[in-house]
Amino acid sequence: MSSNQRIFAVILAGGSGTRFWPASRRLRPKQLLPLGPAAPRSLIASTVERLSGLVEPEDVLIATGRHLVEATSAELPGLSSSAFLAEPQARNTAPCIAWAAALVCARDPEATVCVLPSDQHAENTSEFVRVLAKAADSAQEGIITTIGIVPTRPETGYGYIQKGKETSPGVNAVERFVEQPDRETAIQYLNSGEYLWNAGIFVFRAKDMLAAIERHLPDMAAQLEVLRASLGGPNEETAIERFFSECQSISIDYGVMEKEAQLSVVPGDFGWSDLGSWESAWELSKKDEQGNSAPQGTILVDARDNLVEDLRKQIKEEGTDTRLVALVGVEGLCVVQTDDALLIMPRERAQDVRQVVDELKASGRERLI
Repeated sequence: MSSNQRIFAVILAGGSGTRFWPASRRLRPKQLLPLGPAAPRSLIASTVERLSGLVEPEDVLIATGRHLVEATSAELPGLSSSAFLAEPQARNTAPCIAWAAALVCARDPEATVCVLPSDQHAENTSEFVRVLAKAADSAQEGIITTIGIVPTRPETGYGYIQKGKETSPGVNAVERFVEQPDRETAIQYLNSGEYLWNAGIFVFRAKDMLAAIERHLPDMAAQLEVLRASLGGPNEETAIERFFSECQSISIDYGVMEKEAQLSVVPGDFGWSDLGSWESAWELSKKDEQGNSAPQGTILVDARDNLVEDLRKQIKEEGTDTRLVALVGVEGLCVVQTDDALLIMPRERAQDVRQVVDELKASGRERLI
């Protein structure tokens, strides 16, 4: 990485994380929770900490919803209020990345931007930083670059990137993006060695992303120009409101990445997980000899491969003993308790938790969402 290369990080923190209900709620979504190996820190605090040494604190930007700014800033006391890009409404990833690229370009037209989700886990931080720095070097050549995760299993829940020829040491051309495959196709991808998991991490010079948006999303680019003219002025907030209300709701993947003629990918193998469900939280957690992950004091009789989470704030704040959980003769369960809800399910059904949230919405029980 060039010694004079300035790198900004844009951390996407607007998700709701419904698959982590009942811990994840509308005003305290997944990225604000201490899940998996991140505990006792929140996922977003771990993400910011992981970037130290590569990105200066003043060059970290957090893109989140206005309703989440207060809770998110409380998790990141080291960042100033200007670090938070408060989206007035959710419009997927392309609009907020366009806005962030415009802000960075105003500060430093030659700067590199790393866009990262706020709720992922990387076991090997030093390798993660090395791969991200390699992607930043690639981006300095004027090519939008992504990071692809070397797959460890035939995963059907992720999108994939087919890598092409190596263009420089550790960097490949992107052949194509592919959607989530069925299991047979995922096995073929794994065995071929040509495919990587799409981690949703993108690296680019701000000016190159703005040019790509102009090529592929001309309407959004025109609306962005109005916003750019207002940055730092008295009408900036009004311009932000108008931009998000009028621009298309579309992901950066569909809007730009899949349309770009030339992209690069840096393969990465640093113990990555998207922490997408309670199942992945169990996979990454410390377990006993029977495969159980549970708080100290949990009674486990003839029980195997279970996840027990006690997330009741009131009990912890009062310093009293937690409610005893005892599991007898069961395996593969998730048991998650909060102050107002209890979830019990087979771990293999972890992707179906969002159906609980749908039921709560349908029945008007907004307090529990």
